[in-house]
Amino acid sequence: MAVPEAVAALTAIPGVRTAAQLGEPSVDTSVSAGSLPLAPALAKLVPGGLRCGSVVSVAGSAALVLALLAEATREGSWAAITGMPDVGVAAAAELGVDLDRLALVPDPRGEVSAVLSALIDGFDLVVLGPAVARGMQLQLARRLTGRVRNRGAVLLAAGLWPGADLELRVTSRRWRGLTEDGFGHLEYRNVVATSRGRGSAARPRTVDLQLPGPDGAVVAVEAASGRGLREIAG
Repeated sequence: MAVPEAVAALTAIPGVRTAAQLGEPSVDTSVSAGSLPLAPALAKLVPGGLRCGSVVSVAGSAALVLALLAEATREGSWAAITGMPDVGVAAAAELGVDLDRLALVPDPRGEVSAVLSALIDGFDLVVLGPAVARGMQLQLARRLTGRVRNRGAVLLAAGLWPGADLELRVTSRRWRGLTEDGFGHLEYRNVVATSRGRGSAARPRTVDLQLPGPDGAVVAVEAASGRGLREIAG
């Protein structure tokens, strides 16, 4: 399908708005004025939720990108992912993403500007895959950032983004579940997530998470029950 037809199909989805419809009333699903809600486990990492009109850079974990979509889509927001052809839809569902409110554009090809502009106009949250984010020209990145602010959307870049309002990074990934002799099942993964941003978010925050947790969803370590399982690095 050509890009114009694909964009037209996206904007035809019930509940998706275009730039010409921004004046129409919509249901307020924010946790506070001008923000979208997050799973409780992420509350300390991004206090107050995802601020509308902001760009968030996420490095080191596709699972964290999906976890950031979960609560907002469950509360009625629409999300789109582009430039991530191998995204795990089953994993997204386990992390709590409402698949009925998720659109996928696997490859924007040479129409990155047109596709992203249409998605920003029509969706509350837009995820940009790492390969596209790495190849983004500075001038285009600035123009899209301005569009995000004017629209009041949230752009999640899976990778570095020039001038991002908030930067999230996942490190120290360790799977748990295997015994010393290498047998068993991977049960969950412990990670360390950090956030650094502008203004009130300038002070770095660090939280320990299970991502994914035993049931697939993200879990704050302090809220997780100890299982006494052995760990492997990875």
